[in-house]
Amino acid sequence: MTYVTLGGVTVGICILIHHLVQWWPGIKSLRADPARQLGVLLPFVLAWCYGCLTVLGVGGIIGWTGRAARWISNWLGDVALVWGVGGQTRQAASRVIYLPLTQTGLGIVLIMTVAMLAAVKKSQYSRDLKAGAWCGVCLGTSAGVAGFAAVPLAQAANWLGGTVYGAIA
Repeated sequence: MTYVTLGGVTVGICILIHHLVQWWPGIKSLRADPARQLGVLLPFVLAWCYGCLTVLGVGGIIGWTGRAARWISNWLGDVALVWGVGGQTRQAASRVIYLPLTQTGLGIVLIMTVAMLAAVKKSQYSRDLKAGAWCGVCLGTSAGVAGFAAVPLAQAANWLGGTVYGAIA
């Protein structure tokens, strides 16, 4: 298992801040049409949820890809902290106990993977989807607010999988 480091969490937060700064429409536009302005964030948020789910005990190629992305993010963030600002690196506090995905929850993650790959290839929001998934991988197992979101995401995936596959069986 690849644990998230302080550098990896920093990379995830940097991706999130960068995306929010790029998105910010201004207070006037946000007040005038909040639904449309917040809707622009939807691809990023959905991809973030997917990224979180890929590091929650998912195995195979999908899990390996998520863990590899987290390892690369940890390395990049650690290098930036040590060489960029003269800091130190360490393992970040992470959620040691998380709700594992059931077999039907894993089926939902596989379905989401197919949808993400198709959306990244065909959608105009490809950049938002990639950034959201990367951010989710970095922050999905951290002990902060983002890490606590992993439990409801796993519960939702397990419930959806049980509902979908229960109706089929």
